[in-house]
Amino acid sequence: MVLKLKDFIKQIRACKTAADERAVVAKESATIRTMFKEENPDSRHANVAKLLYIHMLGYPAHFGQMECVKLVASPRFADKRLGYLGIMLLLDENQETLTLVTNSLKNDMNHPNMYVVGLALCTMGNISSVEMARDLCPEIEKLLGSSNSYIRKKAALAAVRIIRKVPDLAENFEAKCRSMLGERNHGALLTGLTLIHEMGKLSAKSLAENRAMVPSLVKILKQLITTGYSPEHDVAGITDPFLQVKLLRLLRMLGKGDATASEQMNDVLALVATNTDGSKNVGNAILYETVLTILDIQAEPTLRVLAINILGKFLGNKDNNIRYVALQTLNKTIALDNQAVQRHRTTVLECLHDVDISIRRRALELSFALVNAANVRVMTRDLLSFLEMADAEFRASMVVDLCAVADRFAPNKRWHLDTMIRVMKLGGAHVRDDIVAQFVRLITNAPDLQGYATHKLYALLRQDASQEGLVHAGVWCMGEFGDALIQPAPAGLAVGDAEDAADEESSAALGAGLVGAGAGAAPSESDVVALHASILDGAYVTPVTRQYVLVSLMKLSTKFRTDAATARIRAMLDKYRTAMNVELQQRAVEFTHMFALPTDTRVGLWERMPVPELKEDRYASNAAAAAVAAEPGTAPTAPAAGTSNVVSALLDLEGLYINSAPGQGATAAAAAPAAASNPLADLLGGLGGSAAPAAPAAAAAAPQDPLAMLMGLGGGLGGAPAAAPAPASNPLGDLLGGGSSSPTASPLAGLGATAGGWDRPYPAYKSGDLSVTLVPTQVNDPSAGALVQVVATLANIGTAPISDTQLLVAVPKTHRVALAPISSSSIPVGGTATQAFRILNPERKQIKLRLKIVYSAGGRGVDEVAAFEFPASVL
Repeated sequence: MVLKLKDFIKQIRACKTAADERAVVAKESATIRTMFKEENPDSRHANVAKLLYIHMLGYPAHFGQMECVKLVASPRFADKRLGYLGIMLLLDENQETLTLVTNSLKNDMNHPNMYVVGLALCTMGNISSVEMARDLCPEIEKLLGSSNSYIRKKAALAAVRIIRKVPDLAENFEAKCRSMLGERNHGALLTGLTLIHEMGKLSAKSLAENRAMVPSLVKILKQLITTGYSPEHDVAGITDPFLQVKLLRLLRMLGKGDATASEQMNDVLALVATNTDGSKNVGNAILYETVLTILDIQAEPTLRVLAINILGKFLGNKDNNIRYVALQTLNKTIALDNQAVQRHRTTVLECLHDVDISIRRRALELSFALVNAANVRVMTRDLLSFLEMADAEFRASMVVDLCAVADRFAPNKRWHLDTMIRVMKLGGAHVRDDIVAQFVRLITNAPDLQGYATHKLYALLRQDASQEGLVHAGVWCMGEFGDALIQPAPAGLAVGDAEDAADEESSAALGAGLVGAGAGAAPSESDVVALHASILDGAYVTPVTRQYVLVSLMKLSTKFRTDAATARIRAMLDKYRTAMNVELQQRAVEFTHMFALPTDTRVGLWERMPVPELKEDRYASNAAAAAVAAEPGTAPTAPAAGTSNVVSALLDLEGLYINSAPGQGATAAAAAPAAASNPLADLLGGLGGSAAPAAPAAAAAAPQDPLAMLMGLGGGLGGAPAAAPAPASNPLGDLLGGGSSSPTASPLAGLGATAGGWDRPYPAYKSGDLSVTLVPTQVNDPSAGALVQVVATLANIGTAPISDTQLLVAVPKTHRVALAPISSSSIPVGGTATQAFRILNPERKQIKLRLKIVYSAGGRGVDEVAAFEFPASVL
């Protein structure tokens, strides 16, 4: 007697353990095998049904494959239905048994019953192999022209499978799929659009030809929007949302990169965006697809703003999924229209306090992307507030990103210092050593703020010495600038301006700052030494912190004059002469021996460390950018008549004009104040000055040029050799990484051009993510001298967007170079950015370059150096 499927299911559900279930399945599987051998057609249907249930439970059922093939050959519809279901579940395109099904499929595609035809087409669309696709393609093509819409719908889905397996067969369906645009049946029309979409993805030729369909697609979409209530297709008050979404996706593909097609669909996209009800999930799905379409095609600016405003509305939706996709899309959109996204800054910041951690993460990414020179104060203030209550997994990345934002967009050094102090205060154990090094580099380059910062750090450490990064920075500053610490705090530094005042109030609210910190009585020498002692004895002290404190105490011993303070310092050092930590013991022994040296010698050994060079002074440009943003009506100055925009921008850099006499350019560049205030000159070694008089100054400045040190090129004009790099024992040199003169070679290091001329591209660098191409142009003006204009094109050839892109250029000391800003630091996949620079070649020698390429892609940072030289014909 054959056990019915219903009874078998009851037995399975009655099992109390997995072992009982396995026993029931094994027993029934054995019974089914025995009955298959008996070739009893009456029980075949029930046995295959039970076998499929066994397969769904995860047990082996492959022995029933041939029985499914036999069921398909049966004339009964119920047998065929179960047989085709078994074939789709138990077989795949790689099994040889599938070849036995091809003939049955062909016969059933010509069956008079449309449901039998539908079963065959459905099976074909699910498991078709390459051979089956080639064999049955003519049958599918014929069924696409059937008068029955049900069969046309199934045939279109089978055709999608065929062209995925054999793209060469797509041309057989081109005429049929175009005719399906006139379908009145929405199901058949939907599958026809799916077939057109698939053909466009597989063939660029088909995509170009299908752009002629855009007016028809626009008409269909417009009819769906303007049509009244249709009970057959209505979903939550929206007419056939599935068809609308498919139309929008197809329009997005056809309009991408084509201005004509984009213009044809602008109106209907605006109609969809304004007429679709966003109160329900169905409408939001259509609006989201509309937004993606607008952002992908070459839409009008007003339409793009409308799309971003829709995403802004999504941010206020109660559904977490809608808010998430809105933040994700805005992250990708900010490079297209930053100003439109900025309008929703407040809503984005509110998402930082969302309950869902994934939304907080995406909102945090977008918040950092929204920061620019105009809003850096407000955004940093809000992000610092979030840092105080942020999850532990966010803190490490936030500390790094906040310091990067401050370094890039800081309006002045005072604000930059205050922000980094707040970050170190709130970041806790997540403040890395490179953040402290960045702070050290900043404060050593701000002599007018050293007293202010040291007083502020001293006050903070007295309140709380548990934050390791803050302790390291504070102890270093107290040791380096201890003489300023015991003096009254500099007057006039309490509040710089209205914005600084607001920042100070925020700092006080965070428990990190005091308005006019240190403005009262200066600490005494004993107070400073006592603070060092409390840090050494603190519960959170580490061996590295103790090393910082011992070095700071030794520096203070040369700056303090009272015997009591010096004696206490010596006693504290003596205590560590027997420390278990070898590093501490060695430092203590060496330091105590130094007290036997003459005072002048000891003071000379512990004098202030040399000031490291900053990469670039951006404060002036950031302040100017903020001022321009505050005055929307301000227009940029037009270039002089007769001079191209690029050449004008290049030649106006650093005061070297194309119409100036050579002597004037040299005199202007030789002026010390001008050279000191020029960030590009500081970075690349300057442009002005004559060879003989400037030689001593150039020799003195050469060791402090970080780019020259990094790339191994001379930065001065004189013939004197560059000074030797700082010794390895210099802790600040180790900290800043400025002592190495052997750059890491890039994949194309040493690449040079051996033949060629002007106005042609030269590949200078290529990695898996980025390629750099240089195009040199000769400036045809006698008064400009040997001046070469170069436009660098940075192309994203990888699979991930590139951000924080920087291109720096260094030349030998016989040349001079000046760079214009890069057009965009963010490069989307397949996109490009440009950066122009000019090279002054007075001796007309072969131009050799060192390119430093810095960028981030796919969550990793890249910092490489490439050598390049133009051919001899480019002088």
